[in-house]
Amino acid sequence: MSDDGAQTVTHRSSFATLRRLWPYVRPVRFDLYASLAAALVAMLAGLAIPLVIQQIIDGPVAHHELWKLPWLVTLVLVLGVIEAGLFYLRRRLNVRPSTTVEMRLREDVYHHLQRLPVAFHDRWQTGQLLSRAVNDLSTLRRFIAFAAIFLVVNSTVLVVGVGVLLTLSPLLGLIVIACGAPLMVLSYLFETKYKIYARRAQDLQGDLASTVEESVLGIRVLKAFGRGPDMTRSFLVQARSLRGAELNKVRVMAALWAVLVSLPELAIAGEVAVGGIGIADGTLTVGTLVAAITVSTFLRWPFDSIGWLLAETNMAASACDRYWEVRDEINTVVEPERPRELPDHVRGHLVFEDVHFAYEGGTGEVLRGIDLDVRPGETVALVGGTGSGKTALTTLVARLADVTGGRVTVDGVDVRDLRMDDLRRVVATAFEEPVLFSASVRENVALGTPDASDEDVHEALRVAQAEEFVQKLPWGIATRVGEQGLSLSGGQRQRLALARAVVGKPAVLVLDDPLSALDVHTEGEVERALRRVLRDVTALVVAHRSSTVQLADRVAMLVDGRIAAVGTHSELIAGNAEYRRLLSTLDEDEDEEVAV
Repeated sequence: MSDDGAQTVTHRSSFATLRRLWPYVRPVRFDLYASLAAALVAMLAGLAIPLVIQQIIDGPVAHHELWKLPWLVTLVLVLGVIEAGLFYLRRRLNVRPSTTVEMRLREDVYHHLQRLPVAFHDRWQTGQLLSRAVNDLSTLRRFIAFAAIFLVVNSTVLVVGVGVLLTLSPLLGLIVIACGAPLMVLSYLFETKYKIYARRAQDLQGDLASTVEESVLGIRVLKAFGRGPDMTRSFLVQARSLRGAELNKVRVMAALWAVLVSLPELAIAGEVAVGGIGIADGTLTVGTLVAAITVSTFLRWPFDSIGWLLAETNMAASACDRYWEVRDEINTVVEPERPRELPDHVRGHLVFEDVHFAYEGGTGEVLRGIDLDVRPGETVALVGGTGSGKTALTTLVARLADVTGGRVTVDGVDVRDLRMDDLRRVVATAFEEPVLFSASVRENVALGTPDASDEDVHEALRVAQAEEFVQKLPWGIATRVGEQGLSLSGGQRQRLALARAVVGKPAVLVLDDPLSALDVHTEGEVERALRRVLRDVTALVVAHRSSTVQLADRVAMLVDGRIAAVGTHSELIAGNAEYRRLLSTLDEDEDEEVAV
């Protein structure tokens, strides 16, 4: 996020921003009210102790009525026990509601991230999303559990405490007010500046998290190319920027704390001076002065905490802004209002009708009027140069993105009219970059088909020519493959991803160059297995190798977002010079891979 983005936040009240949390706070509000009441009564109990001390000094001590002393001392003890007990109760009361709010916020942002289209995730750094879903929500939990409560409690105690001082001695009360009023103004001014630095630091934390995440996932590449020192230098630049932002926050807080500490001390010094004169001329009792000074000392925490609580409020407001930046993202791929049903037996007739597509924020259309009819049980290979729109076309089938014009139909039903679950039950996808999760082989293969049996999983592994190496793993299909599946080779990961695509026996199978990480021998085995699978499904295959084209019944050649030719491999070889040139390029790339 930019500095400009942080700057715009200051134009909105922190409390106005935090009001957006109310729907989450509402269900647990009574627990929070009880926590607030416990804290308030505890503070007022502590505030009452100086008044009892005044009675002790001006009563039993001044008049030598020592028989009254035990009762007043017991009252001080009781007030102290009440204060301690209620503070304990406050902590017990607010832990559950504050963590409940954090949990619900985290659940909602996670579910929202799952619903948002792929285009959103392409734009956002992973670290920024992580910092919003983890660090920022922890900040909001701390605010709800502590800062929000004590902003109310301490403000109330300050008002009551000043009222007590005015009752004890109007002059001493005015001294405290004279020192406290500037404190409120300065706190507001510091708070405004602090908010800018707080937002800047939170954004930099997200950037730093992204760098760490990329470095960890790409550690093999960094080591292989010796780029670790370069990445370290980049990391240090970001770390220093974050350090600078944190130091700016500290400087603002240091200046505020200097004021927070000095003004109350000045007020107490004024009370001692004026009170001493009052005692000397008989207009003030010793007990009253001691009570006033004790009350002022008790009010030090509410006074001192104002700046810190305002800083915490700003941190929470910035965290809230960052959270809603994600939550406010509009999901453009939504469930239909009136979903249609597919027939019980899905034939898998896939049709693209005048399909147009442009990436959000892109400079132009990626697909321009695609018309393609893939008949039930037919395999069509998509070939084309880089940027021709092959991958974009495949993402439209399972609604990873939506067309910007035209429509895509399965058995005559627009995919946008189908429930997501129904669509993705009949359409399966294997991507060029296989993604595995830190789970067992079985869980990874059955990811899209949770009710798949072990036999279904083994059959899918046999189809993908993966059963042999899986059986050699320590616990077979129960073996955890580790984060990103990096404990496996590229070909093994790709075969597991392929098994995941076929385990549910989909009617439509979309393969985005699923053989790119396989050696020639393994590729041949997988192709032979795929030929059996492709006889029973409608398939759309992105081909980056000429050998993959041989799997297809027909070939569609894309050029600059349009279909330039459609036909069998033999027909295009014989009658299309551009197709021959493209295929020769694929063959050269394949030969280079074999040589390597």
